[in-house]
Order: sequence, then structure tokens, then C-alpha cells
Amino acid sequence: MTAHSAQVVVIGGGICGLAAAHRLTRHGLQVTVLEGGDRLGGLGSFFSHGGQAVERFYHCLMPTDDELLGLMDEVGLKDAVRWRKTTMGMIVEGRRHRFNSPLDLLRFTPLRFHERVRFGVVSLLLRRLGSGRDLDTLRTEDWLRGLYGDRIWEELFAPMFGSKFGASFGDVPALYLWQRLGRERNVATRGYPKGGYRAIIDALRTSIEEAGGTIRLSTPVRRIGSTADGCSLTVGDGEVLAAEKVLSTVPLPQLRLLADDALASRLPQSDLRYQGVVAGVFFLRRKLTGHYWTPVLRCGTEFDGVVEMSALTGTDAHDGSHLVYVIRYTDRSSRLYRGEPDRIAARWTLQLRELFPELRPEDVESARVFKAPFVEPVHPLGYSTTRPPIVVDGTNLLSATTAHVYPDVTSWNSSVKLANRATSHLLDTLSRREAGEPAQ
Repeated sequence: MTAHSAQVVVIGGGICGLAAAHRLTRHGLQVTVLEGGDRLGGLGSFFSHGGQAVERFYHCLMPTDDELLGLMDEVGLKDAVRWRKTTMGMIVEGRRHRFNSPLDLLRFTPLRFHERVRFGVVSLLLRRLGSGRDLDTLRTEDWLRGLYGDRIWEELFAPMFGSKFGASFGDVPALYLWQRLGRERNVATRGYPKGGYRAIIDALRTSIEEAGGTIRLSTPVRRIGSTADGCSLTVGDGEVLAAEKVLSTVPLPQLRLLADDALASRLPQSDLRYQGVVAGVFFLRRKLTGHYWTPVLRCGTEFDGVVEMSALTGTDAHDGSHLVYVIRYTDRSSRLYRGEPDRIAARWTLQLRELFPELRPEDVESARVFKAPFVEPVHPLGYSTTRPPIVVDGTNLLSATTAHVYPDVTSWNSSVKLANRATSHLLDTLSRREAGEPAQ
């Protein structure tokens, strides 16, 4: 028996789902958001530390994040962003290096002198060197080896791309790097909202509910089917919901498990692989390097990146403690990913202290580990031509996930941009339906 109906059901309470629901309710639609977990935010969800909300995974704003900043402006938060200039370091084989200025590069001893010069010249011209090229069908390894040379690729880029994308890192389209270079720099102004990312989530929730939308937590979707005039969803303990349209923001592999046979046969066939992430969250009594981002190469640690969030946020938010994330992207089937969080936290505490010998045991106030299974899609060559459409053909289901943001870099900004695309289509389709016009 159908217990509830809505014009639109949004599956997933992460930033994409909430941004979509916010926009749809502002246009007067009846919207229900279904979130399987007990809190909103997705990768932006948080835990409590000392009475403060702390993100489980690190995030930052860039000045070019027009879509996200526009959304924040709509909910009264754009002026709450604090901007700071941040820097990058590098730890190679246990030695620390600054990695921001031409002088830093000239002092970067892991490369020979002529390699440092080549690295600097090519990096300066890289965006121009990629202009007009079909980078979507060009392997990152082939492009960077050709420009930088074999040794720079093997010493720097291979371990960095390997840490992000796993065994097939060299096959990632060069377009990914091109897009990332357009968003980030070694020395970059980054932002962080007052009150953290929870402030964005809370503001969106308020906007949705004040406009008449419904948000349901701890309501996992069990089954989805598309009917002639809408969609049917089975949730929780068997409750059935009806909707004219469903917008799913869960990763495609999960959506495939939820779809009934008829709907599953219409979902795009894709062997897109995802990297998950294991994140250690540390509260320390002293700073490490002061750099926001520090790759860790060939140091014997399980993690391969250190993010000192306090370089961006300051320490006041955490009673003087320094907030540090250590990161490892990995397949969700890996031994590390399947490990017990407490054991990982204990190992990573020891490894962090070995990497930073000045860090005393009493300097580590706490360490926690969080995981997420579907974080970074590993795109195959030519993905621009095989990227799945938002609209699932012949159904009343739309899908908006990280698999759809390419060639944009996976970020909250690209998720909001995707939500805007999906909601524009939904609004147009529902408007045509009300007017009795055929959908396009």
C-alpha cells in the first residue's frame, strides 16, 4: 500500500541531493529527501569533538567555485567564508621540502638540477601545452612522460597518481589533470565556512523544510521501480512511496543493486571503477609543517598525504588544537579498507610520529579513522563520449553522481553544478507535463 507520495523524491542527503532539493522546493515542488544514514552531508558528514562538529573528510572552497558559492549566497552563507593563502609541502623518503616557489623547486633535491629546471618550465606552460589537444583520449602517463621525461614521471607523478587512482593510474585521461590545474595551485587561496561544512548542510535543510520539503533520515531505499506515470520506491521496513520523478544521487553500483529487474535493464552499462578513501583525523597539540597539503612519497607509511586543516581554519575552532587529516585512497576491497578503524588509527599514529619525530606521544590528543567506499571515479580514456546521461532512458528516474561530473574535478562545487543541471531538466520536464506538451 502506498503510504506517501511526492512530485519528486531525492535519494541521498549529500551536497548534490540537498542542493537539488533546495532548488526544487524554491520552485514550489513537493520534494522528499530520503537519507539512509542518521545524518545529512554524505562525504561532508561530521562527528563531534569537544562539543564541536568536525568533518570526517577534509574539504575546502576555492575562489573559482562559482556554483557552490552561489548556493551559499542563496542560503545566506557566502559572506561567512574565511579566505586564506595556503601552501604545499612534499615529504620524499622522509625528507621535508617546501614546494611553492621557483627557489623551492631549485632546492628540491629528489630531482637533479636539470630536471628541476625542466619541471619548472613545463609546469609553467602545461595549461598552454594542453590547449587544443584531445586530452580525453590521451593517457596521463604518456602525456607527462613526454613533457617531463621518464625520471620525473617515475619519481614524482607515478607515486602521486598511484596514490589517487590505484593500479591503473597511468591510464587516467590527461583531461583530469588539465581540469585540476585549472582549479588548484601549489600556492592557493582557499576558503572555509564559519561553522564548517555543517553550516552549509544545516542551512540547506532549513531552506528545504521551510519551503515545505520533507527530509527523512534513517530511511534506506530498498527497491526502485519505474512505472508509466512515475516511480515506486520501497523504503525502510517495507513502506512504499510514489513519485512522479526520482533523482538518485547514490553511486551507480549502489543504484544498480536497488533497481528492480526492469529498471536495472535500462541503467547504463558501465564498468567504471571507484576508489574509496581511508582518512585519519588527528587532533594535535602542535603543528606539523604549516602547509595545507603535503604528499608523502616513499616514506613507508600507509597513508600518502597529510592535510593540515588548521593552516586554513586556524586553531580557535578546536580550543587551540591542530586538526590534521592523513589520507589514503584505496579500493574498498583492499586489506587496508577492510581493517578495523581503531587498529588503523593506532598504526597511523605511530607512522605519523615516525614521519615527524618532534611529535611526542602527549602531542597526539586523539586519532579517529573514517572510510567511504565510492569517492573518486577512475575514468577510462574517452569517457566524455561514454559518460552516462543524467536521464535514464525510458524511465522517470534521473541519476546525478560523481560519475556524471567529468571532466570537472570531483568536489562540492561540481556536485552543485550537477544538481543544477539535473534540476533544470526536472523543472522543464514537469512544466511540459503540466502543459500537456511532450517531454524532450
